[in-house]
Amino acid sequence: MKLRYFSHSSFQITTDSGLVLLIDPFLDDNPTSPVKSGDVRADFIVLTHAHGDHVGDAFKIAKRCDSLFICVHELANYCIDKGFRAHNMHIGGAHQFPFGRLKFTIAHHGSMTPDNTYGGLAAGVLLTIDGITVYHTGDTGLFYDMKLIGEMNRIDYMLLPIGDNFTMGIDDAVKAVELAQPGLAIPMHYDTFSVIGADPEEFKRKVEAHGQNAQVLAYGQEMVLTAQ
Repeated sequence: MKLRYFSHSSFQITTDSGLVLLIDPFLDDNPTSPVKSGDVRADFIVLTHAHGDHVGDAFKIAKRCDSLFICVHELANYCIDKGFRAHNMHIGGAHQFPFGRLKFTIAHHGSMTPDNTYGGLAAGVLLTIDGITVYHTGDTGLFYDMKLIGEMNRIDYMLLPIGDNFTMGIDDAVKAVELAQPGLAIPMHYDTFSVIGADPEEFKRKVEAHGQNAQVLAYGQEMVLTAQ
């Protein structure tokens, strides 16, 4: 299984069987993304919330690829109203898909579509595929239940924001890693815009100073996932 980082909160997961998942594919209007929406495909598109820098180019990609959206109920219905296929879920619920198990967690953030439609609750996502668990926290502030999420799930990879202003900053993100105890922490949601400028290497140093592991992925970089 492979994980590729496109910048901001956009990731691609490719399973061993060849299924492709996109998470929050904000590409065309993203000044830091090395790819555009026409360069990627998706069998499934997971949206953590409805903001434009997360829904991004999802509709363009889904129209071309007939992708299935997976998101909280209100946002799934919004996708359906736009003419797309969607699987409705909500916070705390899990479902077994062809690629593996997906569960939505809480995230402390807003969720309004670019055309001002209520998008339901913002969420984080736990993906368990081929025995490996990836926790994409979505846009969120720090919350203590991250400890509970880590206790109930062996998290191999934790993808979490460090850009501050709209989400956790570096120090709160370091604390989030301490609470969730993942095998490897990967920073996201930084430097896309000046207001969320942050140094991912500072995050890495601080995580490692607490005896935990972190890795900074370059924009466009792909890595093979293994159990941590």
